[in-house]
Amino acid sequence: MRIGIMSFAHIHAESYVQNLRQAPDVDLIGFSDTDAERGQHFAEVFNLRWFPTHQALLAERPEGVVICSENSRRRELVEMAAAAGSHILCEKPIEVTLRDAQAMRDICAANHVRFMTAFPTRFAPSLLSVKAMLARNELGRLYAANGINHSEIPREHRAWFAQKALAGGGAVMDHTVHLVDILRWLLGCEVSEVYAEVDNLFYPGEVDVDTAGIVLLTFENGVFASIDCSWSRPTSYPRWGHFKMDLLGENGFVTVDALAQHLTLYSKRATRHPQWINWGPDSNQGMINEFVASIREQREPLITWRDGYEALRVALACYDSAHSGQPVRLEHG
Repeated sequence: MRIGIMSFAHIHAESYVQNLRQAPDVDLIGFSDTDAERGQHFAEVFNLRWFPTHQALLAERPEGVVICSENSRRRELVEMAAAAGSHILCEKPIEVTLRDAQAMRDICAANHVRFMTAFPTRFAPSLLSVKAMLARNELGRLYAANGINHSEIPREHRAWFAQKALAGGGAVMDHTVHLVDILRWLLGCEVSEVYAEVDNLFYPGEVDVDTAGIVLLTFENGVFASIDCSWSRPTSYPRWGHFKMDLLGENGFVTVDALAQHLTLYSKRATRHPQWINWGPDSNQGMINEFVASIREQREPLITWRDGYEALRVALACYDSAHSGQPVRLEHG
């Protein structure tokens, strides 16, 4: 199966190169990027063929593509890939407006192309274990959840993350969607109300987007959840960031750290001092394998456009709530 990567703007593109090379019977044909400096850089780093236009990559007729562009440029690439008949794995958030996200759904449907949203944490063994616990009703009725997603501020080739025109927002847009998706998946229902406090606490005067947020969610089944999202980690932090969650039920309390399986490395050659090296399963690999399997088996992927859309709705509602100072209701048909 021939797979290509469209754009290396997103940091996850670097991980996907290894994931695609390790996926069974997959030929990673290369990547497209219209930024010549970025394209040449990553072509050398990964010894990977670089296509200077997205049309050139699609002319190779890949069965699937992984879209890793800036947030606000994903609709354009989705439309190009769908018109070419390539199935799509799209980074999150899938776009920066609901209108553009809906247009992506429509073009995929018109061309009979399947769309998968890149939410790799669904494949983390710890979260799969919690999902199984809930299916067995081990916690009983759930009352509340708390989620934390922190990282350092993206820089260098990823500085666009802090540019509102390209990212659609800052840390709230970047980090809320992952936890919202996991909570929707675990609870099996949608968010009905959003309240958020959003601010630029960590880089005032340096960037014009939010770098921190506290999000309060109410789900349709009455469960209350909070999300602490920020770019609060310093560059000296032992890893890029972390992903944690607490769940409180009538029969117990569960704490999850999806990135807890690591070794501590002290080295003069390390870029961080110390550095946490992951030794556990790679959830990105599980996601890539699922994308490939959905194409091969001609079925919908386990994570769909709808999952990306609902997570985006919540992220945008966070900004609406922060602007108005009031909770925002989300209606579901």
